[in-house]
Amino acid sequence: MTLDLTDPIFHDENQAREWLEGYRWPNGPYCCHCGGVRVAPMGGKKHRPGLYYCPDCRGQFTVMTGSVMESSHVKVAKWVLAIRLMASSKKGMSAHQLHRSIGVTYKTAWFMFHRLREAMSDPSAAPIGGEGKIVEADEAYHGKTKTPYVSPQRKGRAFTKTGGGNNKRPIVALVERGGEARVTHMAHVTAKNIGAFMAKNADLKSRLNTDESRLYPSLGKDFASHETVNHGAKEYARGDVNINTAEGMFGVFKRGMVGVYQHCGEQHFQRYLDEFTFRFNNRTKLGVEDGQRAARLAHGMGGKRLTYRRIAGQGEGMEDAGDPG
Repeated sequence: MTLDLTDPIFHDENQAREWLEGYRWPNGPYCCHCGGVRVAPMGGKKHRPGLYYCPDCRGQFTVMTGSVMESSHVKVAKWVLAIRLMASSKKGMSAHQLHRSIGVTYKTAWFMFHRLREAMSDPSAAPIGGEGKIVEADEAYHGKTKTPYVSPQRKGRAFTKTGGGNNKRPIVALVERGGEARVTHMAHVTAKNIGAFMAKNADLKSRLNTDESRLYPSLGKDFASHETVNHGAKEYARGDVNINTAEGMFGVFKRGMVGVYQHCGEQHFQRYLDEFTFRFNNRTKLGVEDGQRAARLAHGMGGKRLTYRRIAGQGEGMEDAGDPG
């Protein structure tokens, strides 16, 4: 990660605001209340820099209005630095590290990172794959769930090869070979649940690659083809048939969760998946470098809000959110 901390966008409020405006409003500012484009900056000594006025709805707004930064008292320059640090850290960055680096409290840093994870989420993302392309599907299990799934068919026995699946949080990933991924946390994994996830996030004209799990044979019939590798027999690739891209993504996620965040409350688990998925979908191999990734994160802030009450009042406190010392 290369980061020039002498860049004025990290310590000059006006330049930080202009940087953020350039990526939030690439076609020029528009009203965050009504969408009007006949807006004008409010000049004069009585108004703070960056304040705009919309004659259509008579509303006032700044680049922070209508985004995950709305109502924040943190300076824009610190927000810009947090964006760059989070976008550039392959395995994530702890809120404790951010609070020490930019001079905010731990509680503020924790909330800032959760807001940025909200900006990284993309619930309306287009399906991956397509004709002639390969989509890998796989599941992983990480952390412990408070509500273990008991399979009625298996009468309470473990449902994974390693025997630990009942008490762990299931993750399902669809990864386009050489492309993007779609990743979700499920309460429990069934063919029906995975089928619904696939229908929304994968093009059925794709070639489907999976392991030998019995979850996939019925689902694979809907795709152009379904090819498997048998991990139980130590077969990990056969020609171009493998799920190594999905396995590699899970590896980065697990190393980040164990080495950086250490613990994560289940109510926040999907946000961490969104964070790692965003960086995977905007990785260097796809031609996206650190600065471009930060710019895409800034652009994704619009139209999203996240309040402290919503994330801190979901049954667990901040100490359960996931962060090392």
